[in-house]
Amino acid sequence: MRRLLTLLCAAVLAVGPAAADELTGTLKKVKDANRIVLGVRDGGPPFSYIDNNQKYVGYAIDICSKVVEAVKKEIDAPNLQVDMLPVISSTRIPLMTNGTIDLECGSTTNNAERQKQVSFTNSHFVTASRFASKKSRGLTTIEDLKGLPVVSVAGSVNVIQINKVNAERKLGLTIQPAKDTVEAFLMLESDRAAAFVMDDVQLSVLIALSKDPAAYTISQDAFGPPEPYGIMLRKGDTPFKAVVDRATADLYKSPEIVAIYKKWFESPVPPKGLNYNFPMPAELKHAFAHPTDSPDPAAYQD
Repeated sequence: MRRLLTLLCAAVLAVGPAAADELTGTLKKVKDANRIVLGVRDGGPPFSYIDNNQKYVGYAIDICSKVVEAVKKEIDAPNLQVDMLPVISSTRIPLMTNGTIDLECGSTTNNAERQKQVSFTNSHFVTASRFASKKSRGLTTIEDLKGLPVVSVAGSVNVIQINKVNAERKLGLTIQPAKDTVEAFLMLESDRAAAFVMDDVQLSVLIALSKDPAAYTISQDAFGPPEPYGIMLRKGDTPFKAVVDRATADLYKSPEIVAIYKKWFESPVPPKGLNYNFPMPAELKHAFAHPTDSPDPAAYQD
């Protein structure tokens, strides 16, 4: 009996180190360093930004925090250190591929071209190119824009989409280019344009920042297919992706994601207490009911 107990103890002791040795990729990197690094944005409300307390907050930060909790359990590291490293559009992919950051928590579009370099977990947001207009004009559909002047940012995907729809539907639009979103919204505000075409979530932020948010509305009609946003991770790291996918799928299928969404898109948010008044799009509801990392717009439509 004593010999049997000795053998059992030896077997149990052998399991722990063996399990640790089996970790690979990001899980091993994070376990060995007792540190996970999140790529975040300084000024990308309400997804990822710095509040008045110099703390990174936002919708994507909340979701990444849930992922971090799942990673802690997976590698048995309850005291795992979480570091925030600011990234911008030009640095987020290089910093991911070279191992500097482990998750990128913002509003990065998940498309087929980017998936050649990195991976994405289940999409956490879905946007589309729509138009903002003054409620007083009564414009609700794209057809209502016939013969009217519309504005968008020069060189944007939105301009390409407007031109395509204008030609296909013979709308006779006067398409005016603006140098940036601020100038475009000013043209809408001053009635030099009847509508401003841009990603719907960006329109909601600009409206919230305007002098009279109640004066504007965003169309249900879209100029193009939905575009998913995803939390980015390293390509080819199957074990880590499995943990992240499981954590996000569990969150998205729970009532908690609705509360997180309402907190950032339908409630006053710091630091200015702005409410973006952006109800959850049907495509995002579909994505939460059927979690996917697909870059294909068709995956987000019923």
